[in-house]
Amino acid sequence: MELRVLGYFLAIAREQSIIRAAASLHLSQPTLSTQIRKLEEELGKQLLVRGSKGSRKVTLTEEGMILKKRAEEILHLVEKTEKEITFSDHGVVGDVYIGAGETDALRLLAQAAKALHQSHPGIHYHLSSGNAEFVLEQLEKGLIDFGIVFGNVDFTKYNALKIPMKDTWGVLMRRDCALAKKAAITPEDLWELPLILSHQKNQEGAFYTWLKKDVEQLNIIATYNLLFNASLLVEEGLGYAIGLDKIIHTGKNSKLCFRPLYPSVEAEMFIVWKKYQVFSKAAEQFMRKVKELQDIGLQ
Repeated sequence: MELRVLGYFLAIAREQSIIRAAASLHLSQPTLSTQIRKLEEELGKQLLVRGSKGSRKVTLTEEGMILKKRAEEILHLVEKTEKEITFSDHGVVGDVYIGAGETDALRLLAQAAKALHQSHPGIHYHLSSGNAEFVLEQLEKGLIDFGIVFGNVDFTKYNALKIPMKDTWGVLMRRDCALAKKAAITPEDLWELPLILSHQKNQEGAFYTWLKKDVEQLNIIATYNLLFNASLLVEEGLGYAIGLDKIIHTGKNSKLCFRPLYPSVEAEMFIVWKKYQVFSKAAEQFMRKVKELQDIGLQ
């Protein structure tokens, strides 16, 4: 399987047309069709469903969708590797890839990037947002250099740096609901309410312990990946979202408000990276600056 042909396949998936893809690649249509047919023969699977003569649109089969996802990851990793090698003799320049969930602790990394930009303006940063499963998957595939995760870390697979700040668990709710009159939320307040919970199981463990209820006993009306999406459900009155503070704006003009849990529940956070990972010069300088700021924060 050649990287060049994977690029051809992605062009077809993007254009949804072999003719338009061929034009964008400056290839003849027969040449491109032949390359994709050979790829299908190599894999032993049909990747595209060609339209009828009256329709030039092509769609991906289930196997084609799988290949599209993997091809994007492969070509991104190749590009990332090429840049790291190319920039190795050009001082400290290049790209730093970071994956993180929604947390105000990202400010530590933002501060490090800003401080480093003054001395190394040739470093560029790329952020990917998602839950812990997404971040760790990206790390495993080598698509990011660092990730921010909550809770326990598998130290057999990752190195980690504890972030010198914690996020607080609480409830995101409509400002006009009765519960909003309370300064803090107790477990009993939530037992009968429709709840919107995060997918991140490692985070929810602390919440369930605090709540003193089994999952089966709760009225879980929805789950979310990113709290912003959950906030829209809350705003429409669907339920009460359990999440971390300082993520959703809840100022005076907002329909929403945030109330912390009582007794309080805090989330520890770590910057993680794969064990034995060889950093680019840019990533190495970035981690050095993060550690420097982290040490200042712990003093």
